[in-house]
Amino acid sequence: MRIEVDRGRCRGAGQCALHAPELFDQSEDDGLVVVLDDRPPPELHERARLAERLCPNSVIRTVGEDRP
Repeated sequence: MRIEVDRGRCRGAGQCALHAPELFDQSEDDGLVVVLDDRPPPELHERARLAERLCPNSVIRTVGEDRP
């Protein structure tokens, strides 16, 4: 799995960092999403998909293997 984000559409809601802190953070400068691991191990794939679903601006996309 690979995680892609569109920072240009991010509004800094922080749901990704709240629900998957192993994978996402927010920039100190502007509050926008920061991907900590764009190729997470299999045990974090569900967390990545949860962050994708919860993002109110739909800026997170999970791509690749292990996709339900």
